[in-house]
Amino acid sequence: MALSGIQIFKMMPKKNCGECGVPTCLAFAMNLAAGKAELDACPYVSDEAKQALASASAPPIRTVVIGTEETAVKTGGETVLYRHEKTFNNPTALGCLISTSEDDASVDSKLKAFRTLRYERVGLTLKPEVVAVKDGADPARFAAIAKKASAAGAAVILISDSPDSFKAALAEVGKKKPLLYAATAANLEAMSDLAKEHDCPLTVKADKVGNVAGLAAKLMDKGHKDLVLDTGTRKLAEILRDQVMIRRLALEKLYRPLGFPTIVFPCEMADNPVDEVVAAGTFISKYGGIAILSDLRGEVLFPLLLQRLNIFTDPQRPMTTEQGIYPINNPVEDSPVLITSNFSLTYFIVSGEIESSRVPSWLLVLNTDGLSVLTAWAAGKFVADAIAPFVRKSGIEDRAKTRTLVIPGAAAIISGDLEEELSGWKVAIGPREGAHIPAYLRQNYTK
Repeated sequence: MALSGIQIFKMMPKKNCGECGVPTCLAFAMNLAAGKAELDACPYVSDEAKQALASASAPPIRTVVIGTEETAVKTGGETVLYRHEKTFNNPTALGCLISTSEDDASVDSKLKAFRTLRYERVGLTLKPEVVAVKDGADPARFAAIAKKASAAGAAVILISDSPDSFKAALAEVGKKKPLLYAATAANLEAMSDLAKEHDCPLTVKADKVGNVAGLAAKLMDKGHKDLVLDTGTRKLAEILRDQVMIRRLALEKLYRPLGFPTIVFPCEMADNPVDEVVAAGTFISKYGGIAILSDLRGEVLFPLLLQRLNIFTDPQRPMTTEQGIYPINNPVEDSPVLITSNFSLTYFIVSGEIESSRVPSWLLVLNTDGLSVLTAWAAGKFVADAIAPFVRKSGIEDRAKTRTLVIPGAAAIISGDLEEELSGWKVAIGPREGAHIPAYLRQNYTK
């Protein structure tokens, strides 16, 4: 049973040191009770208190891992209803459905797309993570496709009503910890035994939220900890209602039988790619843990991956690049020197455009606390008083003979002050837009 903030506070060290991120032990206890903090954040809590508070400090929605090692996918582990309250932790896992009724060409095509659809953005690789294999009463083919999907680097979801099919597939991929789909009121005992035997996470499926909770509670009593929930309906409005209800009951009421991630099937909710991507996008926002598409196509997958990146990026922590000197295209002593802010998106745009110009260059990245150039200038972080000391201390004067610093056109207003602060250097005003950098460099720095 969940403990109140006061009950937790009684077990706190009461040092009020602030090292946990909040000023008092009482405030920390209240956050812990609300699922907005983790017990490990307190460096002074006793072992006895840790043991007593283990259940209270666990995330209201359990983190479930599908797959192993490099294919492992985490889902769940959420602590807030809205991302601005803190952040969402584990991005919605995206994947496709492969049925044993499909021919070899279709299977190979989907697995090829799974392997090859990779997108680099702000230093991250965006890609699908799971493949759901659906049985059509063909155990041998079910096992063969599951093995192929696992070999392709996917976390596998096994969907079947046949014990023989599960047995055949688990003989091939059981050690890879696939998600078994699904335990229902009719097969609860058999699926429970199967999941325990192979130490696999298990999906719980019923036709209403209350019935899902009832089955989950029975499985919890049997010792199952890694569950995924499916409320059965395939109507968009009904699933959205169920997702919100499950998240609210898990977070606000700390109702443990619903404290697990969910799985949704946009592939079974639409008969065309447009409606399918709309459904998938809905559940990336609210609150699907796993979303299964009918196929993986770049024009469908890429916008979903970008939406997921935006939703699951911590809104309270700007994405930043480390301050320093970045050589691009093998620069030499006479190569131009440019400077930008350490906002990740700004850095990757600027560095990418410099690279595409093929002009060897030095790029200086100034720590602006993750602000873009114009915002950093307005905040007094991308100004002459900050840039000049950084240039002196960065070591660029030892690596380049060039004494011209190219600043972003958006910050042209600082050029005069910067030349005064940075004696011995000239300041050149570069383009306002990143897309114009290649032409600027080729025009001014190509012999």
